[in-house]
Amino acid sequence: MTMTFNQAGAAAPANDAVVPEADEEYARIGEMAKMFDVTLRTLRFYEDKGLLSPKRDGSTRLYTRRDRARLKLILLGRKIGFSLRDVKQIMDLYDPSGANTKQLRLTMDKSEKQLARLQKQRAAIDDAIAELSDMMTAVRRMLAERSAPTAVAS
Repeated sequence: MTMTFNQAGAAAPANDAVVPEADEEYARIGEMAKMFDVTLRTLRFYEDKGLLSPKRDGSTRLYTRRDRARLKLILLGRKIGFSLRDVKQIMDLYDPSGANTKQLRLTMDKSEKQLARLQKQRAAIDDAIAELSDMMTAVRRMLAERSAPTAVAS
């Protein structure tokens, strides 16, 4: 799985009025929530943490293509176990006019560490499954022995 951290999007006008560009599609908060199967609270939380920056039209949040790309990356990062802080650090290093080598190095470093953590967790889970399976086999055997009809002594 490759993580690409591009953020295409236009700057908001200086007067904070929302002026849709001809090719820009905006999504309201409810549409974003449905599109990505997240709650409205989640979207507001990511905004509070500085991960998303929807445009505003009064109290209405309008999400751009850039916000959709960022949310997709946030959710991918969370799925693979990155903290929100890690995701933000990686996304904040994006430079649309640069080679982004610093961002890519940070992504590799965090990915290698997370992969090692996940492999360690998988080994622990495999051990727990084996132990549980062994215990269940022993309990089944004990139940079978204790449930078997006992011979009547004459």
